[in-house]
Amino acid sequence: MNWIPLTELEQLQEIKSSPSNSLIFKHSTRCSISMMAKKRLEMEAILIPQEVPVYYLDLLNHREISNSIAELFQITHQSPQLLVIKNGECVFEASHGEISGAEAAVQLA
Repeated sequence: MNWIPLTELEQLQEIKSSPSNSLIFKHSTRCSISMMAKKRLEMEAILIPQEVPVYYLDLLNHREISNSIAELFQITHQSPQLLVIKNGECVFEASHGEISGAEAAVQLA
């Protein structure tokens, strides 16, 4: 998985204004469920088209970005959480055990 660290609020505007698809994975580094979801995504990385950027947000270090994601994409904050962004809109979100690279690939199609 080619994670792109999501560390700046400006990146959210780039994701929002991009005509291409993106994934955002919100991860709590202290949570075992979040760690399992991350490993599952990494194991299923081959299912996600290589041209789709996959952003990684460390919630503990960037809480303000997480709050901005909820507001910008009009979703409820969860942790862990996977968002599929198409044409600047969140078209799918999953949390905890529902996080799946296979499901993300279906949503990106």
